[in-house]
Amino acid sequence: MKPAWFILLSVGLLVVLWNCHGHSFYSLDASYPFPLDNPPDAEKIKLGRALFFDKRLSKDGSLACADCHNPEFAFTDRKPKSIGINGQLVDRNSPSLLNSAFLETVMFDAHLKTLELQVIVPIQEPAEMGHNMKLLIPKLRSIPEYQKAAKAIYNRDFDAWVLTRSLAAFERSLLSLNSRYDKYMNGNRKALGKDEIQGMKLFNQLYCSTCHPAPYFTNFKAENNGFYTEGSSDKGRFRVTLDSSDIGRFKTPSLRNIALTYPYMHDGSMATIDEVIHHYAKGTRNNNRTHSSIAPFSITPLQTQQLKAFLFALTDTSYLEKY
Repeated sequence: MKPAWFILLSVGLLVVLWNCHGHSFYSLDASYPFPLDNPPDAEKIKLGRALFFDKRLSKDGSLACADCHNPEFAFTDRKPKSIGINGQLVDRNSPSLLNSAFLETVMFDAHLKTLELQVIVPIQEPAEMGHNMKLLIPKLRSIPEYQKAAKAIYNRDFDAWVLTRSLAAFERSLLSLNSRYDKYMNGNRKALGKDEIQGMKLFNQLYCSTCHPAPYFTNFKAENNGFYTEGSSDKGRFRVTLDSSDIGRFKTPSLRNIALTYPYMHDGSMATIDEVIHHYAKGTRNNNRTHSSIAPFSITPLQTQQLKAFLFALTDTSYLEKY
């Protein structure tokens, strides 16, 4: 039998080597994983939060990250497609940022490996915040509070490293893992009602859990869910990889807080959960790239309500206590 110190040391090493994205090894504290070059820190998260709500990050000063990722809506904006500077319509629906610390890939194309890489995309995207980093960084450095925080936290002038690490640290702190479903799974058998429990059984009996497995209710992969039709302008992950097998593939979103994150799909074209369930019940196979698990199924009105009841039991707004 191994001594206790050996077991603890082994577990510690496994935690440090738990995940790897590119060349960044990840570690894990009591709550969530983080890259070793960006460990969580209260002051860093505080700075990231200030930047997240600062409209000066957009070219014309009209938009903050929080405009497309509103805490009240589980960090979405409840618009089919978000609206950027000058009233421009962006390509896709705004995804939730909750539990983004656990994401293995970021963006609907599932092509970025870290939040540090993700945060600068909307800032520089012309149709979103439209800024130029060469202009933005000096502007933010000239703000006394930001420059002082950069020196205190990172021991450097405010720069792109400070911007990306702080925003990513804030996003990584956005946890929502205390829903009634979680309480039920943690032993409180009164946390879910009969319809919700039956809905959970239906969720697992159907193919829902193939792409939306617990506990995060996403498989972190880009999949073709049968929603894409030939000739659509948005070809999904294909626009990044130019691999024809990626046409119509979009990253599987988490179903957590789905009651708050409507409308649904990558283009926000489905307003209700009922529409989504109906879409999958048809077993849409409009092209040979659709995920193999998608097949027609029959579902009664009562079962639809039970399935919805379970999905709505994935709601946890305790994160709002911080904001």
